[in-house]
Amino acid sequence: MGGAGEAIGIDVGGTKINALRVARGGTILARSGASTPADDSERTLATTIRLASELRTPGVLAVGVGAAGLVDAADGVLRFAPNLAWREMTIAARMRDSLGLPCQVDNDANAAAYGEYRFGAGRGYRHMLLVAVGTGIGGGIVSDGRLFRGAHGFAAEIGHIIVEPDGPLCGCGNRGCWEQVAAGRAIDRMGKQAAREHDSILRSLAGGDPEGVTGRLVTEAAGRDDAIARGIFAEVGRRLGQGIAGLVNVLDPQVVVVGGGAMEAGGLLLDPARAAFDEAVEGLEHRPRVPIVAAELGNDAGAVGAATLALDELGRVMA
Repeated sequence: MGGAGEAIGIDVGGTKINALRVARGGTILARSGASTPADDSERTLATTIRLASELRTPGVLAVGVGAAGLVDAADGVLRFAPNLAWREMTIAARMRDSLGLPCQVDNDANAAAYGEYRFGAGRGYRHMLLVAVGTGIGGGIVSDGRLFRGAHGFAAEIGHIIVEPDGPLCGCGNRGCWEQVAAGRAIDRMGKQAAREHDSILRSLAGGDPEGVTGRLVTEAAGRDDAIARGIFAEVGRRLGQGIAGLVNVLDPQVVVVGGGAMEAGGLLLDPARAAFDEAVEGLEHRPRVPIVAAELGNDAGAVGAATLALDELGRVMA
């Protein structure tokens, strides 16, 4: 599988499936997509196979799939997905049987991390941490140029480190996970609370209903220089930066790439995160600077990374 060639990369999310045909150099050649029938495991897989079939050309050598959940990449099995009905789903085998192509399956944040490492904000580094900040927080670790998956393929579930033991209930069943205080859920929750307690732009943007406040409205209000909305981002960004500092202490990456839907807020989130990181990381003045930078590939990172992993990793196996 060396040299030229293309692969199909598919990012299976809880609401949408994004499918791309990608050249070995990372160029996107074609795209397709569909809504995710997330409550039906077989329909989700059938939709994934259909999108791959639609994009397939004679130049396609492999298929890569990224999905949110606990993925055994060695066997291509998704063990558990919090936002999909997939349980112990043998994705790689089913895709191979249907398409006649080799298939690499990985966690969606791992795939996004690899995409950013190869073609995005992680280019030129050998050690990279991806922090994907959306509704929750996902992670991907590139160590010496290779994805770090751990013993069972479940590494980098960074959003589920407990940072506030009596904090908000998380979808994983625990309370006070990092993603509950430093991602979209926290912005939504704090925005609703602020709209209940204050007659502010937030309440007005939500049509007078505090329960209608969303993270997007908090971003809009902050863009209008609303002090309450900016305070929400300052607090969530502070918790984000503190968590990143702890991960940098453990992993010692050269760069931290922050992606995900919450990055629509840009500096509103990253500026307080960087300031909190500087205060919390060990030995700031005695270690090489670790930049915290915005991801570059946007919503395509997962599918581009999945396709590239399929070409790179399956190519090593077949070499």
